[in-house]
Amino acid sequence: MKQSKQHPKYVWDLAVRLFHWSLVITFIIAYLTGDEESNLHIYTGYIILALVSFRIIWGFIGTKHARFKDFIYGPSEILLHAKGLFLGKVKAYTGHNPLGGLMVMVLLLTLILTIVSGLKVYGAEGHGPLAQINTSYFISSANASSPDEYNEEHHDDNDAEEFWEEIHEFFANLMLLLIAFHILGVLISSKVENENLVRAMLTGYKQNSD
Repeated sequence: MKQSKQHPKYVWDLAVRLFHWSLVITFIIAYLTGDEESNLHIYTGYIILALVSFRIIWGFIGTKHARFKDFIYGPSEILLHAKGLFLGKVKAYTGHNPLGGLMVMVLLLTLILTIVSGLKVYGAEGHGPLAQINTSYFISSANASSPDEYNEEHHDDNDAEEFWEEIHEFFANLMLLLIAFHILGVLISSKVENENLVRAMLTGYKQNSD
């Protein structure tokens, strides 16, 4: 019996695809320039902040499969899908599958923590939107009654900067690890689901869906 031909279905809108690939490029640039403390790293960080902010908004008001409610699943369905991947047989999902949806949320959360810690580092240097938190340092330094008092406050400020630098570096490296898991998951899912997920994120169309 001749099988019916499947028609591609438009799933990922242009906004989602632009966000995805723009984030890929900007994160690579930000990560590679992280040790340089360059303006390029700072500006790229602001671009990532804008991208993540947009994605969060789009997750509530965007097209059907871009919305969070479309790909946030309960623990039982996530575990069931993971078991199916292991066995090589899974249910087809039009949008993100349960594991893919979970990874999206984890990546976004980790990105937010990376951004906030980066802004804290920049703020400790007296720059950026979080710099006002450290204005007390500049005021007290100007009014310091002795060099020892000034040096103590300056030391405390350096300690805060080093603390947030370590936090920022931790989350940036965690992002790199999560991205590796994400790529591995995409390759496994593409094989099991017989669907080129990379191509789908480029064109917006998926071949196999429910």
